[in-house]
Amino acid sequence: MSGASLWQGAGQRIYIQEVGPRDGLQMESVFVPTPDKIAMVNALSAAGVAKVEVTAFVSPQAIPALADAQEVLRGIVRRPGTVMTCLVPNIKGAQRAMEAGADELNLVMSASETHNLCNLRMLREQSFAGLAEVVAVAQQGGVAVNVSLSCSFGCPMEGDVPAAEVLGWAQRFIDLGVQGITLCDTTGMAHPAQVHALVSAFKARWPQTTLTLHFHDTRAMALANVLAAIAAGGDRFDASVGGMGGCPYAPGASGNACTEELVHALQLMGYDTGVDLAALTQVAASLPALIGHATPSAIVQAGPVSQRHPAPASLPEIRARAQARWLA
Repeated sequence: MSGASLWQGAGQRIYIQEVGPRDGLQMESVFVPTPDKIAMVNALSAAGVAKVEVTAFVSPQAIPALADAQEVLRGIVRRPGTVMTCLVPNIKGAQRAMEAGADELNLVMSASETHNLCNLRMLREQSFAGLAEVVAVAQQGGVAVNVSLSCSFGCPMEGDVPAAEVLGWAQRFIDLGVQGITLCDTTGMAHPAQVHALVSAFKARWPQTTLTLHFHDTRAMALANVLAAIAAGGDRFDASVGGMGGCPYAPGASGNACTEELVHALQLMGYDTGVDLAALTQVAASLPALIGHATPSAIVQAGPVSQRHPAPASLPEIRARAQARWLA
C-alpha cells in the first residue's frame, strides 16, 4: 500500500475484534456480575464489531473473574455477522466451550520460551502438543480454531523474538489446519517498522490464512502499529473497549489497543470498520461503574473530534471589544 492510500482509506474494510469481555475483564480485581457481562457482550455486538472474545473456559481458581464462562456464552444474543469466540487452554475447556455454543476456539501459546513457562507453566513444545489435541477435537466438532501467538513482537524477559521463530510456530499450526493466526504484541514492545516487516512476511507466505494483529498500548504505539500493519496488508485487529487489559509478566504494561480510539481514528481516515462509534463509546463510558475505576479511553474523556462545545457566554462582549480595537 502506498503512503497516500494508507492515509485515505477510501472505504477499505477493516475488521475490529473486541477482546474486552475476556482480555480486559480477566485483569480486573472485581467480579462483574454475569448479567452485566452478557449485556456488555450484547451491546458490543450490536455496535457492529466483527468478533467478540466473550470469555475464557479456564479454571475458576486461575481466573475467578471469568468463572461464569458457560452462563455468559449461553446467555448472549447471537447477532448475524459477529463471531463469538472463547479462549480455551485444553481439551476440557474446548469441550465446555463447544457445548455452550462457541463459534470459534482461541488457543494461546507464546513464541517466547520464557514467557510460555511463566504464563502457562509449560515448554513451548508441551503447549504445542496439548493444543494440537484441542485442534483435533475442534475439527471433529466442526468448530473453527484461531491460534494466538503471544510475544510475537518481543518478550520482556528474552528481548527480541526472531521473526523466523514466530513464523515457524505459525507454520506448524497452519499445517494442522487452523483457520486463523493472531500475532500478539502481548507486552507492548512492537514498533511500526517491525510490524510492517512481520506482517508483510506473513501475508506473502500465507495469503489465504486469516491474520489478526493484537496490539497493546503500553508504549503509546498501538495506533502507529495498526497503521503499519494496514500498510503491509493487515485488516483484522483485536482491541479492548475502554483500553482495558494488561499483562502480569510485564511491569508497567498498560491495556490493549482501545477499541473506540482505534475506530475513531480509522473512520476519520476513511476506513470502513462497520462499527457504530457512538454505541461503542456508550459501552466504554459504562465501564467505570462496572469495574470500579476510570479507563484510559481518550474518546470517553474528550469525545470524538466531531463533537462541538458551546462558545463562552461572554463571546458577544469579546467580539465587540475586538471589533472596537480593530476600528480604533
